[in-house]
Amino acid sequence: MNRDLAHVLISQDRIRQRVHELGEQIAGDVNLIEDSEASLVLIPVMTGAMVFCADLIRQLPFKLRLELVAISSYPGKSMASKGVKMASEVPKNLEGKHVLIVDDILDSGHTIAVLKSLIQEQNPASVRVCVLLEKQRRDGPPVAKADYVGFPIPDEFVVGYGLDFDGYYRNHPEIAVLKPEAR
Repeated sequence: MNRDLAHVLISQDRIRQRVHELGEQIAGDVNLIEDSEASLVLIPVMTGAMVFCADLIRQLPFKLRLELVAISSYPGKSMASKGVKMASEVPKNLEGKHVLIVDDILDSGHTIAVLKSLIQEQNPASVRVCVLLEKQRRDGPPVAKADYVGFPIPDEFVVGYGLDFDGYYRNHPEIAVLKPEAR
């Protein structure tokens, strides 16, 4: 696996520290809303956000619900979005709840925009977005914004820590750039 990687972009230690910081930031914001009757619902976008979300929820010291959603926008060996395809339904019963969408990477923003729109149809108390990575695109800003960003990264194809290429490399513990010949 390592021979397919050009270089490490973000080390395990930097990831661990930043996820802890994100947890503290989110916890501080949630404490402001915790007195209300609305509860917090985390919605990780599967499968890429699985590793990130597992580490993030360990940093959140309050009750929360975890609801999963599966969305595909980079099927198979594709390195360019092929459009957002819902592979599962959006969780129900979000009315009046505070929702935090958790995703691995914000690239074009189309996935987040579609999911956020579908969630807002249910009249939640709030919808926020947390992403591990935000790609600094050459063709302009994404169509959706994140409230919490782990790391801005260059416009390169990255794998590891849940991110994949054709289903592989999710288990690599760091964020690394995939060599062009490995694609």
